[in-house]
Amino acid sequence: MKRVTGIGGIFFRSKDPKALGAWYKTHLGIDVQPWGGAAFDWKGPDNPDGGGTTAWSLFPADSKQFAPSAAPFMVNYRVADLHELLAALRSEGVHVEEKVDESEYGKFGWVMDPEGNKIELWEPPDGQ
Repeated sequence: MKRVTGIGGIFFRSKDPKALGAWYKTHLGIDVQPWGGAAFDWKGPDNPDGGGTTAWSLFPADSKQFAPSAAPFMVNYRVADLHELLAALRSEGVHVEEKVDESEYGKFGWVMDPEGNKIELWEPPDGQ
């Protein structure tokens, strides 16, 4: 079974997301959008036509999105089959959150690593 196939996104907390986003836009050229992040499109062996995207986004410092982790960041990993992977991780004793979100953006699940960092797992929709 394929597990992680790539990085789907990098998310981190900020004391002032608008100001920090402006800094990244000005100094590093990241095209920060009004929603607070950017999307980097790319091609790869699983999507030779270029349907892959890696998200980069800032969250307010008090965001609960990363809870129960105290870390100021969260990495989103692309996976091939979210439900199969979550079942395998549960059987291996990994802390897996019960909640799974499914939408037009794909399937999302969350696990905690042994150091308390929350990890988002994302099965993109077909073609991405």
